[in-house]
Amino acid sequence: MCNAPAACAASMIVVIMGVSGSGKTVVGSQLAKQLEWKFYDADDYHPIENKEKMSRGTPLTDQDRQPWLCELHEIIMREKALGQHVVLSCSALKRAYRIILLTGATSLLPEKLHKKDDLSSETLFVHLHGSVEVLSQRLQERKGHFMPIMLLDSQIATLEPPSVPERFITIDVDKDISLIVSAIQNEVARKMMLVESAQTH
Repeated sequence: MCNAPAACAASMIVVIMGVSGSGKTVVGSQLAKQLEWKFYDADDYHPIENKEKMSRGTPLTDQDRQPWLCELHEIIMREKALGQHVVLSCSALKRAYRIILLTGATSLLPEKLHKKDDLSSETLFVHLHGSVEVLSQRLQERKGHFMPIMLLDSQIATLEPPSVPERFITIDVDKDISLIVSAIQNEVARKMMLVESAQTH
């Protein structure tokens, strides 16, 4: 839980989300570098059991993902307590998963979004969207990652694209990385202005 309200109120979180192969890590790391923000790759925090399961081509369940998502929420809250802006690359496939990231809820019930530690007004989800053909090609070219191409279909089936009232933008991955990062930067600047304006009224 955040112990520094003023710092927390000023901190922004950008979650780069999407299925495997959408370029979350590349986009997220470059965005963080441009903004000079902290960057976290959610893949680094999967327990070994999850990685082994995925490497065998077995999709993760909600129960597999929940402790992982809760840990990511704790990281977000820790950085916000320090007044840090954060870019997180995370698949965040379901709305329930995004609620856990925002609230740390131990239940996957949508009403948990209204908990007092809701970060939605200070969080932007960036959904990297691409065709199956583009995503498949990227996964075929990727080396040394635990996520096999055979899990792409299950990820697409699991995906619940963000929708109102979530704060989000959707960007086609079939663009130059610099254009994608620039578009996100513009939206982040706009969102930060809105948050700052709301805090002064």
